[in-house]
Amino acid sequence: MNTVSESIVKDMSLAHNGHLKIDWVKEHMPVLNRIRERFEKEQPFAGLKVAISLHLEAKTAYLAKVVQAGGAEVTITGSNPLSTQDDICAALVEDGIRVFAKYNPDPAEYKEHLIKTLETRPDLIIDDGGDLITILHSERRDLLSQVRGGAEETTTGILRLKALEKEGKLEFPMVAVNDAFCKYLFDNRYGTGQSVWDGINRTTNLVVAGKTVVVAGYGWCGKGVAMRAKGLGAKVIVTEIDPIKAVEAYMDGFEVMPMLEAAKHGDYFVTVTGNRDIISKEHFAVMKDGAILSNAGHFDVEVNKVDLNAMSTSSRIVRKDIEEFVLADGRKVYLLAEGRLVNLAAGDGHPAEIMDMTFALQAVSLAYVNEQYKNIGKKVLNVPFELDQMVAQYKLEALNIGIDKLTDEQKSYLESWVE
Repeated sequence: MNTVSESIVKDMSLAHNGHLKIDWVKEHMPVLNRIRERFEKEQPFAGLKVAISLHLEAKTAYLAKVVQAGGAEVTITGSNPLSTQDDICAALVEDGIRVFAKYNPDPAEYKEHLIKTLETRPDLIIDDGGDLITILHSERRDLLSQVRGGAEETTTGILRLKALEKEGKLEFPMVAVNDAFCKYLFDNRYGTGQSVWDGINRTTNLVVAGKTVVVAGYGWCGKGVAMRAKGLGAKVIVTEIDPIKAVEAYMDGFEVMPMLEAAKHGDYFVTVTGNRDIISKEHFAVMKDGAILSNAGHFDVEVNKVDLNAMSTSSRIVRKDIEEFVLADGRKVYLLAEGRLVNLAAGDGHPAEIMDMTFALQAVSLAYVNEQYKNIGKKVLNVPFELDQMVAQYKLEALNIGIDKLTDEQKSYLESWVE
């Protein structure tokens, strides 16, 4: 395979810088390094093709190299137009991985890259947000026959998968990596919490302390964003549709109110719901002058850009990744990173140590699907608990942390119904 001639990337001369980035994250991903050692010996993907659609930056690149080390022919594309890093793409091509991705392609190019990735006829898939799965189950069903299964990274993608499964249309098994303990407890909470504020802070260069932050959605990502906002000195308001999560946010010390009320108070807004139109015209109408809007959900539909454009008399780019909208009454609101994932479109995404666990789960889940696809049926399944625990144990060992083990007497006590 001549990956240079077969790939679509912006500039191969950028490869050196991409290699440096990948080498840096490799040094901080000990769990994935351990999985790589296993894969190199066991070759679980020997002779197979793997298609990957993820946010194409250094940590993702290293996952692709780990899968490649397991014997796979790997093709990768981006899962978001603004999160692809062109130097990473070039470096992967030099490492023998086929790449179809560029930073900020137009919608037609972005779709073309997804389709070209699928036209390699993969046996296994790693998806982020469900774009590959959606194309396979709609316009390119001719590419379905060889797919054994795969793994999905995000809440949004799992919602799509479960909708397919519910309608009886899912054509192969998919592992819901997002629902694993070592994903949502750490990646969603600590990863999103830190990387969202990394993206906002480096984009705006404004203080958070003393400001009011509105966090839409109090799932694990919302918990992380709210926690970090509080740590930066902000007053935090949470909006929710789930009464249980709303009570949890209240018990965690945050104000809880509907978005229409919160919109009057917010200096910063972060949406993390996975749904559409979380902030729309009725909310823009009551916002403070200077409000800053951002999204950390997978798709750019949480902040309604159609409404925002319709209500604005003018707009302009005032700083990289910041668009200013002037409303009819003269108020200005600012949208970060086109309403796309602010932590990736305006930052480098989650810390390497966090993605170490998530991508270790992706790698071992893909190997599990490959071993068991004939037996597990066409359904969405959880990461097997033993794999979740294995990743956690590898992480503890990398940190040189030991934990207790039950004695035989303790095990017997827990299994007995008498004292």
